[in-house]
Amino acid sequence: MRTPTLPPPRGTLSWLLQLGYTTARLFKQNSLQNHAAATSFYFLLSATPLLLLLSYALQLLGQLAENSVPASILMAALYSQLQLDSLTTLGFIPRQTQLAAGGVGLVTLIVSSRGLVHSVEGAFRVLFPSQGKHNMVLSWVLPLIILPVLFLLMGLAAVAQVALNFLAQNDFIGTGNALVLQALNALFGFAMVWMLLFAAYWRLPRQHPRARVAAVFALLATVNLALLLVLFGAFFKLENYNSLYGAVGGVVFVLIGAFFAFLLLYLWAQALYAYGKADITALEKLFLGGSGEGASKLEGFVFGDAHRLLEKYGQVHPPGHILIEEGDDSRTAYFLYAGTAVVYKNTDSGRRHLGALSEGQLFGEMAYLLSEKRTASVVAETEITVLALPPQIMEELMRHSAPLSRRIIDILCQRLERMNLANPG
Repeated sequence: MRTPTLPPPRGTLSWLLQLGYTTARLFKQNSLQNHAAATSFYFLLSATPLLLLLSYALQLLGQLAENSVPASILMAALYSQLQLDSLTTLGFIPRQTQLAAGGVGLVTLIVSSRGLVHSVEGAFRVLFPSQGKHNMVLSWVLPLIILPVLFLLMGLAAVAQVALNFLAQNDFIGTGNALVLQALNALFGFAMVWMLLFAAYWRLPRQHPRARVAAVFALLATVNLALLLVLFGAFFKLENYNSLYGAVGGVVFVLIGAFFAFLLLYLWAQALYAYGKADITALEKLFLGGSGEGASKLEGFVFGDAHRLLEKYGQVHPPGHILIEEGDDSRTAYFLYAGTAVVYKNTDSGRRHLGALSEGQLFGEMAYLLSEKRTASVVAETEITVLALPPQIMEELMRHSAPLSRRIIDILCQRLERMNLANPG
């Protein structure tokens, strides 16, 4: 056996096209925009009670500001940067918060937080289908822990950034020092979001992807979220938008921003799943011959380059090479990419010719499907190029592709029928 001699592949571009196409197809198939809408609703519902907590914090900060210069500066920064006067005037932040209202807000926060976490988990169950069972204790307890901690960290990062902006604008600590602190705070926020997405991408799927791969996709998602935040921040600061829609429009704007943010989160999670299935999808298209309706031309362009698969699974054998020997215990299946081969079976009267294999045929799968020894021998008639597929790849292919499974079962039934006709006794 020798390594296939092939022209240089298109390589990375071909792989990226296949990954992007598979991600887009699965994203549409799973209707992830609906999951993003549900998650953004729960996010807004979870964030709403925080306004009550903010009013408590402002009242406490106001009391501290009477005798503390740092508290006075922080309060001035919050009112200046977040326009809290406008929100208070419009009634979004109550001037005097009652304990009962605060209690209702906390209950709402807990209930909506659970809904938020469960909507994310539900989306990941669609993104990463699995037969695994869920831990009911963790399913109820984690939402009560994750969201309060997450909102606390986000609040601290936001308050720190607001305070630093105020100090920089008023030259309290010097422009250079303020810029350095702002950069460090932004880096902390970026790292916090990345770690959160990394934990979700790595641990939420029942079959955990490799940590390194999950970390890369979490980083890409975090960069996209940062760009989205910059874009939405620039648009929200437009004077025309504020004057036309006011604070109510701000709430709607937050909901829209949350929807796009969760859409990006699920898009990159879908890309992570597609990354793990890149070989399986390409093998499916190759075995089915690019057949299909509607998108067949596009699929033919995207999956037309088989060099990557040949480099990974390909083998080239000379004429006369025995690829499969009758009675062997191997479970590897093969796809004949180029050349021809013949099938023989040993009998008492000698070796009997059973048929020929041509390009585009899958063979050797009976040993895998029936868990039996090889029932016949396959010998290369010409120089052949094959893709050798171990049992775990065949298992994933059968689970991933219903059309391919039906074709394999149909071929298997035809072969068993021919064997029965050939051996009537």
